[in-house]
Amino acid sequence: MTNTRTFLTLIGIVYLYLAGWCSLMPERTSRLVGFDLIPGSGQSEFLVIYGGLELAMALIFLLPLLRPRQMESSLLSCFIIHACLVFFRSVSFFLYSDIQPMTLKLAFYEWLIFLAAAVLVWRESQQHRTTEATIQNSKP
Repeated sequence: MTNTRTFLTLIGIVYLYLAGWCSLMPERTSRLVGFDLIPGSGQSEFLVIYGGLELAMALIFLLPLLRPRQMESSLLSCFIIHACLVFFRSVSFFLYSDIQPMTLKLAFYEWLIFLAAAVLVWRESQQHRTTEATIQNSKP
């Protein structure tokens, strides 16, 4: 549980930082990932998705700090989100060329988070099975 809490806290802090960075410096951030911000709608979309959605993810991952009973759902959310990111990122590498270095860095970290979350989800499920088996065996 401590490993999971630490992992989610670190990932939550990273997404909190990214939400701030994307919201406060959208021109710089968008250039690094290959976006051209069209005034108005483009700026709004970047702020909402790269600022707002990353803030929401940060809050989901940090939620167990305030509500420890949410740890399992936050971890599962982290796993599902990053599984989808890894899938679509991998597909994009086959569809598109001239991938920028920042995008490659993002892909690397998405894979790391996905794999770490997968290990933690698996470990949590093993612990639940062990606990349930212990409870079943202790019943008269």
